[in-house]
Amino acid sequence: MQSVLGSLVLGYRPLWGSARSLAGVQLYVREAAAVGVDAPHLLRTVQEMWSASSPPLLISPLSHQLLSDLLENAPRSSPWILVPGEWLGDSALFAQVQAAHQRGLRLVWRGPLGRLPEPEVARCFDNSLLSLQPEEAMAALQAAPPPRPGMPHPPGHGASPVIDGQMYEDIASRALMAHCLDQHRAVALAGWPTEDVLYSLRHQPMQASHGTILKLLKAIDAEQSLDMFETILGEDPLLAYRFMVYTNSASLGLRTGIDSLRRGLVMMGYGSIRKWLSDQLPHASTEADLRPVREAMVLRARLMEQLIEPGLQHELRSEVYLCGLLSRLDELLGEPVGTILHRIPLSDRVFDAIVMNHGPYAPCLQMARALETDDSSAIRQLCTDHEMVQEDVNRILLRTLANTKRGTSP
Repeated sequence: MQSVLGSLVLGYRPLWGSARSLAGVQLYVREAAAVGVDAPHLLRTVQEMWSASSPPLLISPLSHQLLSDLLENAPRSSPWILVPGEWLGDSALFAQVQAAHQRGLRLVWRGPLGRLPEPEVARCFDNSLLSLQPEEAMAALQAAPPPRPGMPHPPGHGASPVIDGQMYEDIASRALMAHCLDQHRAVALAGWPTEDVLYSLRHQPMQASHGTILKLLKAIDAEQSLDMFETILGEDPLLAYRFMVYTNSASLGLRTGIDSLRRGLVMMGYGSIRKWLSDQLPHASTEADLRPVREAMVLRARLMEQLIEPGLQHELRSEVYLCGLLSRLDELLGEPVGTILHRIPLSDRVFDAIVMNHGPYAPCLQMARALETDDSSAIRQLCTDHEMVQEDVNRILLRTLANTKRGTSP
């Protein structure tokens, strides 16, 4: 029997919680063609791949027909299903929403904060994914202006329009993100204000995560495996990059360039690595708002590592992972990615994919980037251009998301 995954195009967006860790995943779903989709089969497939430690799912159908099929057929135990408020003008769809709600399906209303649904509609939904207009964002910030470092919280002006306990999307401001998550107990933010977080931290040197360094030190003390050391080192793009810069520094005097994390670990010896990590620890970052930035980079790397053809030897698979991990370093370090990568002797395959957008790893990087969006036509086009099988891409995406534990990395 042909898998339902062959008739869909999937994409995703992380949902971040108040702990600044993964609270769930918004899964974009669209039909690959005009043919209908077997909604129960889709939900069974997802359920089979998910485990108790997998992140909660918010299924986001991108067509009326697919939403209708899900509302009609989804069992009560299904993931949350997103319903665009603007589609509820269709009375048949609204009747399905009412029936699904009575059946115990957990539904999320999506729309602008300024156009909340009428009570009759609202009672069908367990939560909402809200967007704010600029004037609403301004009112929220005026109601609770962020404190200056070391100063008490200043008094606000007026009431915030932000509603407690909801989900919010497209929040571009770090202060507004904190207002939603910390003061109004938002269940999650869809997406993260990466650009504003990094801009607000521009005057301090960017450092690797304190939690990751500590985790690696503990692993070394416990004499865990080389594989475990490599895995932990790969949980922080900045730590991985700085490690490679250090292992290739003239002061170490190694005769050959270190082009992978594993080779660096082997060549350095655990005593030297431990000392280097201990030197990093006092300056390491404990900034919680950077955690989603790092986790999103790691998620891209894990996805790329799976997208490359199966059967590839460990060394090349690790190289593909490194390609994904370092592909957004320019955002963290605020300089051109080509300049950053020239400081370490990476293979041409990694440099070409990230900087030149060509070479054997470029298709996987392009696909990993596209999967971070709801642009199903771009994903379909990449499958065609690079002869990737849509079913395989979807399965890899779901497996990678299912294996991403919520709120576990430091």
